[in-house]
Amino acid sequence: MSTPSASVPLAWPVPALQRAAPVLPLLAVIALLGLPAETDSGATPADLTCGLVLLWAAVRTLRQAQRPLTRTAAVVLGLPVVGIAVSATGAVTPGDAVTGLARYLQVFVLVPLAMVLLLRGLRDARLVLWGLAGLALWQGAVGVHQYLTGTGASYQGAYIRAVGTFGPHDVMGMASVVAAGVVSLTGLALGTGARRQRVAAAVCAAALLVPLALSFSRGSWIATAVTCGAQLLLAGVRRAVKVFAAVAAASVVLVGGFGVGGSALQERLTSITQVAGAPDQSVVDRYTMWAASIDMWDEHPVRGVGLKAFPAYRDSHASLALSSGSDTEGDGQAFRRQPLLSPHNMYMLLLSEQGLLGLVTVAGSWLALLVCALRRLRGAPHARDCALAACGLLVWQLVNFLYSDIGGPSTTLTGLCFGVAAWWSCHQPSAAPSWLVAPPLSNSLERGDPHRGGAADGHSPVPLWGAAVPPADESDPR
Repeated sequence: MSTPSASVPLAWPVPALQRAAPVLPLLAVIALLGLPAETDSGATPADLTCGLVLLWAAVRTLRQAQRPLTRTAAVVLGLPVVGIAVSATGAVTPGDAVTGLARYLQVFVLVPLAMVLLLRGLRDARLVLWGLAGLALWQGAVGVHQYLTGTGASYQGAYIRAVGTFGPHDVMGMASVVAAGVVSLTGLALGTGARRQRVAAAVCAAALLVPLALSFSRGSWIATAVTCGAQLLLAGVRRAVKVFAAVAAASVVLVGGFGVGGSALQERLTSITQVAGAPDQSVVDRYTMWAASIDMWDEHPVRGVGLKAFPAYRDSHASLALSSGSDTEGDGQAFRRQPLLSPHNMYMLLLSEQGLLGLVTVAGSWLALLVCALRRLRGAPHARDCALAACGLLVWQLVNFLYSDIGGPSTTLTGLCFGVAAWWSCHQPSAAPSWLVAPPLSNSLERGDPHRGGAADGHSPVPLWGAAVPPADESDPR
């Protein structure tokens, strides 16, 4: 008589879960970003899970008999600590110093560092990228429903602004998530992956353009257009020219010929070119806070006014053109006046609060990541999809920082985007053995990606908890 275990095998998911174990905490962080956000500015479940990600990365690193980071990676990822730590000493209160230091280190140092240590190869990176895409599709679906049913944030007197689960208090949250999904999917579609992946990624990216438009976020529109254009150029100039021509023709036909897009959307799009002539109050406030940031830096040029000290110095440096705050209202949330606590420009925020030291160390780290990412892109023909997505996420953040800064429940997404970029820029595979080795997985190998089952011939074991096996060809850094 056969036993139940012999007739109904129940252990088949274990190897797959073991292979995906390093990225499961990252996927949990992404999933928690889809939960409704609270109105306060405290730590979110996604922020708390980032702590588990760091612990998981530390445990795995200690179990490996190898140096976890190259010298370049240690310098690039550790450089922001200098400016952040120095500016923390100038915070107005000890509480501001602690919370500001924790937030900056989380987003720009610790989460990217953990992702460099956890992501072992292309399979792990694709899991994270598709996770970001899934989050974007979920938030986008919620946003479209809000627009159609009038249950979103207030815009021109109607509750039609798509904000996803982030609510009216974080109107940029859904736009950032959806834009990150578009950029990730564009990289996956333009890369050298399987045809099914390219088609699915292209369809999903096109679908996400609808909620991105309904977010009414001009900064996200600009950053996404610039980034996708850069990804197309990196993938090939000829294809980029064809896509640009097709998009331009479709835009003329849909908007000009059929009038697709409501009047509010068309007015918002037109306002992008009118910021220098007759800007609305939000643009006036932004220009005023930028001027105040420069004035703060002029008085404290080296280390700035201190972390989270912009609100304390704002009124003494801003002109009378600055309003008292921005209006937020939505279905289910009463009208409230949200104070302007930052210049809505990450570079101006660094300059004012951290001075030249912070701008050089923090922004200099971003520039170094971009240079390393672009250099590796040229020599990785079999990893082009992940490379384009990683470079795109970094470019999107750097462009979007011209119109936004960190803050709010969606800030964790910024750390994940920098983490993907840091993995591609700084990850260095090692041949050190792992304490847990799986049997050969020759059937799951992918040509050009030795991390999927060991060596290229499929006979070497693949480490599940330790270091990845190094590629046999230096032309493929992944």
